[in-house]
Amino acid sequence: MTLPAGYELRPTTPGDLDAVAGVFLADDGGDPGRVVIDADFLRDEWSRAGFSLASDAWVVAGPDGVVVGYMQTMREEPNVECWGAVHPGHRGRGIGSALFDWAEQRASELVAGLPLPRVRFVSDVGDRGAEALLQSRDLCLVHHFWHMQIDLVGPLHPGPAPQGFEISEVDPVVDLPAVHAVLGEALADHWDSRSEPFDRWVDEHVNVTRFDPTLWLLATQGRQPVAALTGHIQGDRGWVGGLGVRAPWRGRGLGEALLRRSFAAFSRHGLRRVVLGVDAENPTGATALHEHVGMRVVQRWDVWER
Repeated sequence: MTLPAGYELRPTTPGDLDAVAGVFLADDGGDPGRVVIDADFLRDEWSRAGFSLASDAWVVAGPDGVVVGYMQTMREEPNVECWGAVHPGHRGRGIGSALFDWAEQRASELVAGLPLPRVRFVSDVGDRGAEALLQSRDLCLVHHFWHMQIDLVGPLHPGPAPQGFEISEVDPVVDLPAVHAVLGEALADHWDSRSEPFDRWVDEHVNVTRFDPTLWLLATQGRQPVAALTGHIQGDRGWVGGLGVRAPWRGRGLGEALLRRSFAAFSRHGLRRVVLGVDAENPTGATALHEHVGMRVVQRWDVWER
């Protein structure tokens, strides 16, 4: 973990939040309109259950004490996922290598005892320095993901649900098992999908401060749940967390109807952009659907694995 003279590798502290966000802003060319990983995103990540800021995230500070690099690790059973960034003005000095070495060491601790664990690193598409580093450490490129965004303009009218279906906000007292089941079934054929127990899913998505049932939607045909969408507000944007339509009901406009209704709900909160993550190789044509409703790709990510 050798660093140039004057640079320091140390654990992240809560006071580093804005400085770390500044590294990601610089990494995205200084355009706040396309930045996804900002202070609000990081604050949410740092508050996730099981994540320890003191042991699971590190920064590199320059000679003037300013943070110029960041890396975090998180256990996503049965894997550990690592991601971070180095300020463009400080690349080529071994900072990325030092952060990678720390992440590998921490990842080995997090996967100890797990059967067939995998360690994954996420990098920007086109970051040749990160690509060369990851290849040199014997990681393989395994998948691609995108962040897509829509800018909301004026009052939005979602329109009616497709004929024969009803779309409503989620009642957290009775609807959560149906949402969990629909999303689990609809996303089962996606890359690296794994079944998440209901109690753990509730802890991750419902028992959190960002949970707002008015931003969750459930589509039904009669009494049959057929599609669902989850959303939350993060800073100045809306996030679509999960969107799924059960296979027998695909191709009937439910995905589009859920997205448009979600955009209208976020607009009523005064938000002017909505973001979601999408598997670039999604087998259900999700990217085409998102483009059809006006979303565009703002960030591209590669997933590397050992």
